[in-house]
Amino acid sequence: MLKRKYLFPNVIELNYQAGRRLGVNVYLIDGGTEFALIDIGFEDTVEEIIDLIRGMDFNLAHCKMIIATHADADHIQGISRARELMKTKVASHPASVEPIETGDEILTYATIKAQGIEIPMPKCKIDLLLNEGDKLCIGKKELSVWHTPGHTPGQLSFKMGNLLFSGDNIYKDSCVGVIDAHHGSNIPDFIKSLKRIWADNSEFLLPSHGPVFRKDNKVIQQAIDRLTGYLSMADFGTCATNWPLLDEWEKDVLAGKMPDFSKK
Repeated sequence: MLKRKYLFPNVIELNYQAGRRLGVNVYLIDGGTEFALIDIGFEDTVEEIIDLIRGMDFNLAHCKMIIATHADADHIQGISRARELMKTKVASHPASVEPIETGDEILTYATIKAQGIEIPMPKCKIDLLLNEGDKLCIGKKELSVWHTPGHTPGQLSFKMGNLLFSGDNIYKDSCVGVIDAHHGSNIPDFIKSLKRIWADNSEFLLPSHGPVFRKDNKVIQQAIDRLTGYLSMADFGTCATNWPLLDEWEKDVLAGKMPDFSKK
């Protein structure tokens, strides 16, 4: 039997357990009589993850559910295979159902043709819907469901005691999950979600990528300030809410004002 490497009581992260990078962070919530997984990652690591779970002497029949924090391929490409092998249920926010059940390669970020990224996106049935305010009982542990949209419409986070499984909302270096119109990013929603995390009393944040870290509001505030700036930048296309430069230019055009090149 493999020694279980608990990050916190009742929480194992499978990259740490494996001692190498498997991909997205996969959290196992050990409720004693049953367990659940938060995300599963790519299909090609599913069997290795299951072998690790077996090696730690968890009974696969006691897996209550696999939770999709959101519908991006790097989090859920292997979820159909894992559901089949573990004979368990899959849970997600209602906004993630369509891309997961249809295997939509654009909404799941499985296909980005301009960058030569094209991976298969198997369809997977969603068995359980998770909404804001729901309580998940995993054996003796309880998780509160947070709907924290912005990165994607269906992004979920989970509060368990002094821990917050924060998804792709914020990482230790103040980076956030990709902002892209093609898979439904919404910057105002993202800022609201970050402000909610900022105001929460969680002591530790457990993100979907990179290291777990002690909550630092300076890190979160940096992200909030940066994303607030994005609201008025053409760089973010339709994810931005306005572009002041274009508004100023239009006023000049309507007023018949020509550019003055005599001024530096």
